[in-house]
Amino acid sequence: MNTASARWALFFANIGHTLTHLMMLLYPTVVLTLGSAFDLGYGALMWLSVPGMVLYGLAALPAGWLGDRWSAERMMVVFFVGSGCGAIATSLAQSPLGIALGLGVIGLFGSIYHPVGTAWLVRHAENRGRMLGWNGIFGSLGIGAGPIVAASLTALYGWRAAFLVPGVLSLALGLALGLLVRGGSVVPALADRKTYAEPESADVRRAFMLLSITMLSTGIVVQALTNVLPKLFELRLTDLTQGGLVGTGGMVSLVFVFSAGFQMIGGMLADRFPMKWIYLVCWAIQVPVMVAATRLFELPLFAAMLLSLTLTAAATPTENALLVHYTPQRWRATAFGAKFLLSLGVSALAVPLIAVVYDHTGDFVWLFLVLGVLAAIITLTAVFLPREGRGVGVPAPAE
Repeated sequence: MNTASARWALFFANIGHTLTHLMMLLYPTVVLTLGSAFDLGYGALMWLSVPGMVLYGLAALPAGWLGDRWSAERMMVVFFVGSGCGAIATSLAQSPLGIALGLGVIGLFGSIYHPVGTAWLVRHAENRGRMLGWNGIFGSLGIGAGPIVAASLTALYGWRAAFLVPGVLSLALGLALGLLVRGGSVVPALADRKTYAEPESADVRRAFMLLSITMLSTGIVVQALTNVLPKLFELRLTDLTQGGLVGTGGMVSLVFVFSAGFQMIGGMLADRFPMKWIYLVCWAIQVPVMVAATRLFELPLFAAMLLSLTLTAAATPTENALLVHYTPQRWRATAFGAKFLLSLGVSALAVPLIAVVYDHTGDFVWLFLVLGVLAAIITLTAVFLPREGRGVGVPAPAE
């Protein structure tokens, strides 16, 4: 395997994970400042992000198919360039429709990352769980940076800068990767860097059926939490945030940045212990946390959200490693496309759920009750996952 090419692939796969989540988390913070600019309420403004959120997941399946059939490297170039153009277009929007279209473009091209970028990274990884953990940390850093980047740029230069600066950065990264691919410094990997024992076909069918349920449910929970935290903290952390946008964004970022490191812990555990049980325990603990969050304020609420996002972070590389374990190499990007169709596309229903619950109740009690039920469904479904074989990894043949 070309070592230099693998290093470049891992670099762009990881930085791409940071960037895609950062871009998707700009709007939930920026939206807090747009009411006066467009004379719309919070619920109506949140609806503008729904097309982009839906496309972020629905387009993942065809993106994964193209990654398997065409070129992962070139699809990643398209991801960076297209996402950058979408963010720049959003920064230039003059109406709510313009914002919805710009966010839609970000979601459409952002959909490429998870199926293609994750499969690209796994192919170059020596230790799947650990590398998925590192990749998860980069993604969590993007989630954590999104609110504070959006809040800081908005406070300093206006909301348009919150989209323009990341958009220009993404465009530059796409052009750089394109030049490396064209120059031959980044080349396709013909096989996994390390291969593992293949699971039984019956276990593959059973795992895919059960993981489809858990991935949809985890997607709704994660989408709801990442999008609701800015408004939730604005409402219930008034003493800690001092009622300011930067304070709110900073507290949200703190939750995501702290939880990011637990992706690595989850990945390391997935390399050493049965993945099924790591996954199950993480989600079982979420049930009482979600129920408690319906009544908490200030520091106790902050602690509950910190625990919830930490558990989610630890479970994520395990879920991805389970999917890799039960997927043939040639279909891996397509399989991740199917996952993110569920966990980012269909689960985008979490965004209108947030808007409807808030518009009708002025709070999020019912939202957290729904999330508690979903955490229970994930836990019960995970019980029936097959016990995965712990095949010993061996190096891939030389290219």
